[in-house]
Amino acid sequence: MYETVTQRANAGRKVLFYPSDECFADLIACIENQSHKTLVMWAFELAERSVQDLIKNYPYDNRPTNALNLSKLWASGEVKMPVAKKAILDCHAMAKEITDISDIALCHAIGQACSVVHTRTHAPGYPIYELTAIVRRIGMNEFREAVEQRINFYIDRLLFWQKQSEKTDLKWADFIDR
Repeated sequence: MYETVTQRANAGRKVLFYPSDECFADLIACIENQSHKTLVMWAFELAERSVQDLIKNYPYDNRPTNALNLSKLWASGEVKMPVAKKAILDCHAMAKEITDISDIALCHAIGQACSVVHTRTHAPGYPIYELTAIVRRIGMNEFREAVEQRINFYIDRLLFWQKQSEKTDLKWADFIDR
C-alpha cells in the first residue's frame, strides 16, 4: 500500500501522498459525508497543532499563526476572503524560505487547512501535507505505522467534530451554510 510513497520520495517528489491513494480511502469517504462546518472545525483543530510545532522552530515568524487566526475570522464572517487569502498565501510562502523539509510540508498543511473555509475540497490537503511531514521526519523505513495511526486519528477527530458541529455556538459566515 505504501510503495507509491517510497517511489515518490525516491523520485524527489515534494508531496508523498495523493487523495487517490489507497490509504486515504476511508478518510476520503468520511470527508465526503461531512458538512462544511464540520470540515472547517476539524481543519482548524488539526492546523493548530502544526502552528504550535512551527512556532517552536520559528518563534519570530507569525505567518502560520496569522493564517489560522485570520481564517477563523473569515469563517465567522468578521473578515473578507482577500484578507485571509493573503495570510494563507503568506504561510505557503514561508515554505519557500525555510529548508527543513518536514516544516515546509507543515506550512503547506496549514495553508490547506485554512483554505477549507473557502471550499470543502481543500479538506484532504492537510492530511496529505502533514503525512508528508511525518514521513520526512521519521524516515522512509519507519513511517508506515505512524501514518496509519495518524489517518485513524483524522477519522476519529472528524467524527468528533461531526457530533459537535450542531452543538456549537460559534458564529459562522453565511457562505459556510450554503
